[in-house]
Amino acid sequence: MSGTKEWFVTLDEKFRRSVKLGNGDKLEVVGKGSVRLVTEQKVLVVQDVFYVPGLTTNLLSVGEMQEKGLTFLIKNNVTRKIC
Repeated sequence: MSGTKEWFVTLDEKFRRSVKLGNGDKLEVVGKGSVRLVTEQKVLVVQDVFYVPGLTTNLLSVGEMQEKGLTFLIKNNVTRKIC
C-alpha cells in the first residue's frame, strides 16, 4: 500500500476496497496499480499495489514478495537488500 500517487506507473482509480490494519484502523483504498521499486541490483515492478491517500508510511508484504521469488535481507529490522 502506498499513499504516494506519483509512484504509480499504472493506477485503476475505479478499484475500491477498505482494509483493516493491525491496530484496528480501517483505511479506504481508492485505486490499485503497479509501482516501480528501485533496488541496488535491479528495478522491479510490483503489481497490485493499493493506493491509500493519506497513508504516511508505505506498507510492503514481505510474504507476498517472497511468493513472487524475491529475497530479502533484513538486519536490525531494516531491509538492506532485495534480490
